[in-house]
Amino acid sequence: MAKLAASSMKLEVFDSSEAVAERAAGILAEVLLDPKRAPMGLATGRTMVAVYQWLVPLLQQAGANALGHWRSFNLDEYVGLGPDDPRSFAAYMARYLGEPLAIPAARMQLPNGLAPNPHLEALRYRQQVQTHGLGLQLLGLGENGHVGFNEPPCEAFAPCRCVELSDATRQQNAAAFGGEAKAVPERAITLGLADILAAEEVLLVVTGANKSSVLRRVLQEPPQQLVPASWLQGHPNCLVLADRPAVCV
Repeated sequence: MAKLAASSMKLEVFDSSEAVAERAAGILAEVLLDPKRAPMGLATGRTMVAVYQWLVPLLQQAGANALGHWRSFNLDEYVGLGPDDPRSFAAYMARYLGEPLAIPAARMQLPNGLAPNPHLEALRYRQQVQTHGLGLQLLGLGENGHVGFNEPPCEAFAPCRCVELSDATRQQNAAAFGGEAKAVPERAITLGLADILAAEEVLLVVTGANKSSVLRRVLQEPPQQLVPASWLQGHPNCLVLADRPAVCV
């Protein structure tokens, strides 16, 4: 089992990825049903599909009135894709949360991938997030150590911005684009490490043996720009949920 570096990070290990997803969904539900909490920062990707599949029934049991205060901000969006494109993260959020829970799209905020100037859109989105603040930020972990689309090398003070996606990340996300890495957009708008670290809490969800090497670096090595997720060691309230394959090397 991975040994944590000298930081405030906490690690919970489960026997299966489904158990991880169930635990993550329980945490998210508790936060989302509390109207006193700041907006949640949400994430997309394959890891989150199971999390949201566990989360939806928990929130449905609470009833529509319990979600009337919903406001969330997503980590990122591809440049060039809008909500009508099924490959966009806006469409992903609608498919897995918005439609099942009848949440208006206006309450599930993402960067505008169709903005004529993505750099100005990143500035606008960051200001919007800062105005409302983030309570709990949900994160997955990329195989090259990225969180959001903060590709290595990345410093802890990196702000919300338009970024170039690495070949490794485009390959990792190719499944949604017919398996063609070249079809994945070359750029995205992402919240930066500075925005993520400003959240009140961080929940990092990691599953699968393919993440074990990078998770070991996140947990054990000193924070560094070559492993962007390692900057989470400096957050005062960061919980890591992982299955056994992800922590065994």
